[in-house]
Amino acid sequence: MEINGVEIRNTYAEGFGIKVTRILVTAVTQELAKIAATEATGYATSVIGCPAEAGIDCFVPEENTPDGRPGYVIMICHASKKLLDHELMERIGMCILTAPTAAAFNCLESEEVLKTGFKLSYFGDGFQDEVEIDGRKIHSIPIMSGDFLVESEFGFKDGVAGGNFFILAKDQLTGVKAAQMAVAAISNVEGAITPFPGGMVASGSKVGSNEYAFLPASTNEKMCVTLKDKVDSDIREDADGVFEIVIDGLDEETVKAAMKAGIVAACSVDGVLEISAGNFEGKLGSAIMNLHDLF
Repeated sequence: MEINGVEIRNTYAEGFGIKVTRILVTAVTQELAKIAATEATGYATSVIGCPAEAGIDCFVPEENTPDGRPGYVIMICHASKKLLDHELMERIGMCILTAPTAAAFNCLESEEVLKTGFKLSYFGDGFQDEVEIDGRKIHSIPIMSGDFLVESEFGFKDGVAGGNFFILAKDQLTGVKAAQMAVAAISNVEGAITPFPGGMVASGSKVGSNEYAFLPASTNEKMCVTLKDKVDSDIREDADGVFEIVIDGLDEETVKAAMKAGIVAACSVDGVLEISAGNFEGKLGSAIMNLHDLF
Protein backbone atom coordinates (compact mmCIF):
# COMPACT_ATOMS: atom_id res chain seq x y z
CA MET A 1 0.00 0.00 0.00
CA GLU A 2 1.25 3.48 -0.90
CA ILE A 3 0.17 7.10 -0.32
CA ASN A 4 1.80 9.66 -2.66
CA GLY A 5 4.44 7.07 -3.44
CA VAL A 6 5.22 6.47 0.26
CA GLU A 7 5.11 2.84 1.35
CA ILE A 8 2.70 2.11 4.21
CA ARG A 9 4.05 -0.99 5.88
CA ASN A 10 1.54 -3.74 6.68
CA THR A 11 1.94 -3.58 10.46
CA TYR A 12 0.08 -2.24 13.47
CA ALA A 13 0.35 0.13 16.41
CA GLU A 14 -0.24 -1.39 19.82
CA GLY A 15 -2.08 0.88 22.26
CA PHE A 16 -3.13 0.41 25.86
CA GLY A 17 -5.92 1.55 28.16
CA ILE A 18 -5.61 4.73 30.22
CA LYS A 19 -7.80 7.06 32.26
CA VAL A 20 -8.26 10.44 30.60
CA THR A 21 -9.77 13.80 31.51
CA ARG A 22 -10.23 17.06 29.58
CA ILE A 23 -9.90 20.47 31.23
CA LEU A 24 -10.72 23.86 29.71
CA VAL A 25 -8.18 26.47 30.81
CA THR A 26 -9.26 30.07 30.22
CA ALA A 27 -7.62 33.43 30.93
CA VAL A 28 -8.08 37.12 30.17
CA THR A 29 -6.02 36.76 26.96
CA GLN A 30 -5.28 33.87 24.61
CA GLU A 31 -1.57 34.21 25.39
CA LEU A 32 -2.09 33.80 29.13
CA ALA A 33 -4.44 30.85 28.57
CA LYS A 34 -1.77 29.19 26.39
CA ILE A 35 0.86 29.75 29.08
CA ALA A 36 -1.29 28.15 31.79
CA ALA A 37 -2.23 25.22 29.54
CA THR A 38 1.42 24.66 28.62
CA GLU A 39 2.56 24.70 32.25
CA ALA A 40 -0.19 22.27 33.27
CA THR A 41 0.86 19.75 30.63
CA GLY A 42 4.60 19.85 31.30
CA TYR A 43 6.78 16.81 32.15
CA ALA A 44 4.12 14.48 30.77
CA THR A 45 5.46 12.66 27.71
CA SER A 46 5.23 9.03 28.83
CA VAL A 47 4.15 7.21 31.97
CA ILE A 48 7.32 5.13 31.60
CA GLY A 49 9.05 7.86 33.58
CA CYS A 50 6.72 10.85 33.84
CA PRO A 51 3.90 11.24 36.40
CA ALA A 52 1.32 11.50 33.58
CA GLU A 53 0.81 11.86 29.86
CA ALA A 54 -0.69 15.20 28.88
CA GLY A 55 -1.00 17.73 26.10
CA ILE A 56 -3.01 20.58 24.61
CA ASP A 57 -6.01 19.37 22.62
CA CYS A 58 -7.47 22.49 21.03
CA PHE A 59 -8.13 26.22 21.26
CA VAL A 60 -11.61 27.40 22.28
CA PRO A 61 -12.70 30.97 21.36
CA GLU A 62 -14.28 33.19 23.99
CA GLU A 63 -17.79 32.82 22.59
CA ASN A 64 -17.68 29.09 23.39
CA THR A 65 -16.34 29.15 26.96
CA PRO A 66 -18.33 29.34 30.24
CA ASP A 67 -16.71 32.62 31.35
CA GLY A 68 -16.54 34.31 27.94
CA ARG A 69 -12.75 34.29 27.78
CA PRO A 70 -10.40 32.48 25.38
CA GLY A 71 -9.09 29.11 26.44
CA TYR A 72 -7.37 25.84 25.62
CA VAL A 73 -8.57 22.31 26.26
CA ILE A 74 -5.91 20.10 27.76
CA MET A 75 -5.95 16.34 28.28
CA ILE A 76 -4.31 14.56 31.21
CA CYS A 77 -3.94 10.78 31.25
CA HIS A 78 -2.87 8.18 33.78
CA ALA A 79 -3.21 4.47 34.38
CA SER A 80 -5.51 4.69 37.43
CA LYS A 81 -8.20 6.92 38.92
CA LYS A 82 -6.11 7.44 42.06
CA LEU A 83 -3.05 8.62 40.16
CA LEU A 84 -5.12 10.77 37.79
CA ASP A 85 -6.75 12.43 40.81
CA HIS A 86 -3.31 13.19 42.21
CA GLU A 87 -2.15 14.69 38.91
CA LEU A 88 -5.17 16.96 38.64
CA MET A 89 -4.56 18.28 42.16
CA GLU A 90 -0.91 18.91 41.33
CA ARG A 91 -1.36 20.39 37.88
CA ILE A 92 -4.44 22.54 38.50
CA GLY A 93 -3.23 23.58 41.94
CA MET A 94 0.38 24.35 41.03
CA CYS A 95 0.19 25.30 37.34
CA ILE A 96 -3.26 26.85 36.72
CA LEU A 97 -4.19 28.39 40.07
CA THR A 98 -0.76 30.06 40.06
CA ALA A 99 -1.08 31.32 36.46
CA PRO A 100 -2.19 34.95 35.93
CA THR A 101 -6.00 35.31 35.48
CA ALA A 102 -6.44 31.57 34.69
CA ALA A 103 -9.52 29.45 35.44
CA ALA A 104 -10.25 25.73 35.06
CA PHE A 105 -13.50 24.14 33.86
CA ASN A 106 -14.54 20.55 33.27
CA CYS A 107 -14.61 19.59 29.59
CA LEU A 108 -15.63 15.93 29.73
CA GLU A 109 -19.14 14.89 30.71
CA SER A 110 -19.02 11.58 32.53
CA GLU A 111 -20.67 9.73 35.40
CA GLU A 112 -17.19 9.18 36.81
CA VAL A 113 -15.79 12.34 38.36
CA LEU A 114 -12.89 13.63 40.43
CA LYS A 115 -13.72 16.23 43.10
CA THR A 116 -10.58 18.24 42.36
CA GLY A 117 -12.13 21.70 42.50
CA PHE A 118 -13.87 20.98 45.79
CA LYS A 119 -10.58 19.87 47.35
CA LEU A 120 -8.69 22.87 45.98
CA SER A 121 -11.28 25.27 47.38
CA TYR A 122 -9.79 24.81 50.85
CA PHE A 123 -6.79 26.79 49.63
CA GLY A 124 -9.07 29.78 50.17
CA ASP A 125 -8.59 29.34 53.93
CA GLY A 126 -12.23 30.03 54.72
CA PHE A 127 -12.57 32.94 52.30
CA GLN A 128 -13.60 30.72 49.38
CA ASP A 129 -17.09 30.99 47.92
CA GLU A 130 -19.33 28.85 45.73
CA VAL A 131 -20.87 30.39 42.60
CA GLU A 132 -22.70 29.24 39.49
CA ILE A 133 -21.41 29.97 36.01
CA ASP A 134 -23.20 28.67 32.93
CA GLY A 135 -25.06 26.16 35.11
CA ARG A 136 -21.81 24.84 36.59
CA LYS A 137 -20.87 24.55 40.26
CA ILE A 138 -17.76 26.70 40.60
CA HIS A 139 -15.47 27.37 43.55
CA SER A 140 -14.20 30.93 43.76
CA ILE A 141 -10.86 31.15 45.59
CA PRO A 142 -9.47 34.62 46.44
CA ILE A 143 -5.87 35.05 45.28
CA MET A 144 -3.67 38.12 44.78
CA SER A 145 -4.72 38.73 41.16
CA GLY A 146 -8.45 38.34 41.81
CA ASP A 147 -10.52 35.16 42.25
CA PHE A 148 -9.40 31.81 40.88
CA LEU A 149 -12.38 29.94 39.44
CA VAL A 150 -12.34 26.14 39.34
CA GLU A 151 -15.17 23.76 38.60
CA SER A 152 -16.07 21.50 41.50
CA GLU A 153 -15.85 18.19 39.63
CA PHE A 154 -13.95 16.93 36.58
CA GLY A 155 -15.15 13.99 34.51
CA PHE A 156 -12.89 11.20 33.34
CA LYS A 157 -13.23 8.06 31.24
CA ASP A 158 -11.36 5.10 29.81
CA GLY A 159 -9.24 6.20 26.88
CA VAL A 160 -6.50 4.77 24.68
CA ALA A 161 -2.80 5.66 24.82
CA GLY A 162 0.10 4.61 22.65
CA GLY A 163 -1.36 4.98 19.19
CA ASN A 164 1.66 5.58 17.00
CA PHE A 165 3.40 5.55 13.66
CA PHE A 166 7.01 5.87 12.47
CA ILE A 167 8.10 8.27 9.75
CA LEU A 168 11.13 7.05 7.77
CA ALA A 169 12.63 9.82 5.65
CA LYS A 170 15.71 10.30 3.48
CA ASP A 171 17.37 12.53 6.10
CA GLN A 172 16.84 14.10 9.51
CA LEU A 173 15.50 17.47 8.35
CA THR A 174 12.99 15.84 6.02
CA GLY A 175 11.84 13.65 8.89
CA VAL A 176 11.43 16.68 11.14
CA LYS A 177 9.37 18.51 8.50
CA ALA A 178 7.12 15.48 7.98
CA ALA A 179 6.67 14.97 11.70
CA GLN A 180 5.73 18.61 12.17
CA MET A 181 3.19 18.34 9.36
CA ALA A 182 1.75 15.23 11.00
CA VAL A 183 1.46 16.89 14.41
CA ALA A 184 -0.26 19.92 12.88
CA ALA A 185 -2.82 17.66 11.18
CA ILE A 186 -3.45 15.69 14.36
CA SER A 187 -4.08 18.93 16.27
CA ASN A 188 -7.28 19.28 14.24
CA VAL A 189 -8.63 15.98 15.58
CA GLU A 190 -10.56 16.85 18.73
CA GLY A 191 -9.98 14.49 21.62
CA ALA A 192 -6.44 13.49 20.63
CA ILE A 193 -3.05 14.71 21.84
CA THR A 194 0.58 14.11 20.92
CA PRO A 195 2.24 14.31 24.36
CA PHE A 196 5.92 14.24 23.39
CA PRO A 197 8.02 17.42 22.85
CA GLY A 198 6.64 19.22 19.83
CA GLY A 199 4.45 16.13 19.34
CA MET A 200 7.48 14.21 18.05
CA VAL A 201 9.26 11.25 19.61
CA ALA A 202 13.02 11.35 19.07
CA SER A 203 13.81 8.37 21.31
CA GLY A 204 11.57 5.42 20.56
CA SER A 205 11.56 2.69 23.18
CA LYS A 206 10.72 -0.97 23.54
CA VAL A 207 9.19 -2.95 26.39
CA GLY A 208 11.94 -4.11 28.74
CA SER A 209 15.61 -4.47 27.86
CA ASN A 210 17.88 -6.92 26.10
CA GLU A 211 20.70 -6.41 28.61
CA TYR A 212 19.36 -4.96 31.86
CA ALA A 213 16.57 -6.68 33.80
CA PHE A 214 15.90 -3.60 35.95
CA LEU A 215 14.78 -1.46 32.99
CA PRO A 216 11.03 -1.28 32.18
CA ALA A 217 11.89 0.22 28.77
CA SER A 218 15.01 0.82 26.70
CA THR A 219 16.16 2.11 23.33
CA ASN A 220 14.52 0.55 20.29
CA GLU A 221 17.75 -0.47 18.61
CA LYS A 222 15.98 -1.76 15.52
CA MET A 223 14.79 1.79 14.78
CA CYS A 224 18.02 3.68 15.55
CA VAL A 225 19.61 5.16 12.42
CA THR A 226 23.15 4.96 13.86
CA LEU A 227 22.78 1.24 14.54
CA LYS A 228 21.65 0.17 11.08
CA ASP A 229 24.98 -1.58 10.39
CA LYS A 230 25.29 -3.11 13.86
CA VAL A 231 21.92 -4.80 14.51
CA ASP A 232 19.11 -6.54 12.66
CA SER A 233 17.61 -3.17 11.75
CA ASP A 234 14.04 -2.38 10.70
CA ILE A 235 15.23 0.75 8.88
CA ARG A 236 15.66 0.66 5.15
CA GLU A 237 19.11 1.47 3.79
CA ASP A 238 18.13 4.79 2.19
CA ALA A 239 16.45 6.21 5.35
CA ASP A 240 18.47 8.40 7.70
CA GLY A 241 15.68 10.32 9.41
CA VAL A 242 13.32 8.42 11.72
CA PHE A 243 10.73 9.94 14.05
CA GLU A 244 7.76 8.49 15.90
CA ILE A 245 4.42 10.14 16.56
CA VAL A 246 2.61 8.91 19.69
CA ILE A 247 -1.08 9.68 20.20
CA ASP A 248 -3.38 9.49 23.23
CA GLY A 249 -7.13 9.84 22.74
CA LEU A 250 -10.57 9.64 24.25
CA ASP A 251 -11.17 6.30 22.54
CA GLU A 252 -9.72 3.98 19.92
CA GLU A 253 -11.66 5.52 17.05
CA THR A 254 -10.33 8.98 17.87
CA VAL A 255 -6.76 7.65 17.99
CA LYS A 256 -7.25 5.94 14.63
CA ALA A 257 -8.62 9.15 13.09
CA ALA A 258 -5.58 11.03 14.41
CA MET A 259 -3.18 8.40 13.07
CA LYS A 260 -4.80 8.59 9.64
CA ALA A 261 -4.65 12.40 9.56
CA GLY A 262 -1.01 12.40 10.65
CA ILE A 263 0.06 9.76 8.16
CA VAL A 264 -1.61 11.51 5.22
CA ALA A 265 0.09 14.78 6.19
CA ALA A 266 3.51 13.14 6.57
CA CYS A 267 3.18 11.46 3.18
CA SER A 268 2.73 14.86 1.53
CA VAL A 269 6.38 15.73 2.24
CA ASP A 270 8.88 14.98 -0.50
CA GLY A 271 11.59 12.65 0.76
CA VAL A 272 9.41 10.60 3.10
CA LEU A 273 10.03 6.98 2.16
CA GLU A 274 7.97 4.80 4.45
CA ILE A 275 5.45 4.76 7.29
CA SER A 276 5.64 2.02 9.90
CA ALA A 277 4.43 1.55 13.48
CA GLY A 278 5.51 0.19 16.84
CA ASN A 279 4.13 -2.91 18.50
CA PHE A 280 5.32 -5.37 21.09
CA GLU A 281 3.47 -8.57 20.20
CA GLY A 282 0.73 -7.93 22.75
CA LYS A 283 3.08 -7.20 25.66
CA LEU A 284 1.94 -3.58 25.96
CA GLY A 285 -1.81 -3.45 25.40
CA SER A 286 -4.90 -4.78 23.69
CA ALA A 287 -5.66 -1.90 21.28
CA ILE A 288 -4.47 -3.11 17.88
CA MET A 289 -4.54 -0.46 15.14
CA ASN A 290 -3.44 -1.79 11.76
CA LEU A 291 -2.08 0.88 9.43
CA HIS A 292 -3.79 -0.50 6.32
CA ASP A 293 -7.16 -0.60 8.08
CA LEU A 294 -7.03 3.16 8.64
CA PHE A 295 -7.65 3.83 4.94
